[in-house]
Amino acid sequence: MGLSTHVLDTMHGCPAAGMEVALYSTHGDAATLLQRLVLNHDGRTDAPLFDNASLRAGTYRLRFDVAGYFKAKGVQLPEPNFLNQVSLDFGIAHEDQHYHVPLLVSPWSYSTYRGS
Repeated sequence: MGLSTHVLDTMHGCPAAGMEVALYSTHGDAATLLQRLVLNHDGRTDAPLFDNASLRAGTYRLRFDVAGYFKAKGVQLPEPNFLNQVSLDFGIAHEDQHYHVPLLVSPWSYSTYRGS
């Protein structure tokens, strides 16, 4: 299955439909944008970020537009926002495995893990 992500809005108890996400490859401090997308009604991408054939070992970053999502939901956020963009830097060591990077998020906290 390659690489996938899923975002749950823990403030409202629902998938983060409509959240903007960007995927980068990273090399030290440099990051190269690979794709931008918007999460579907289930808080997921419509297709894997990488399928099995295109998954490569290396380091990557997922950047989630948390403040933009919550503002669009009508949540009044302070200025500046406590969380604006959440960036998750992670590594892929095994091209033959599935990497799922979920995010559980509210305007004030987030959690992630390597899912299945």
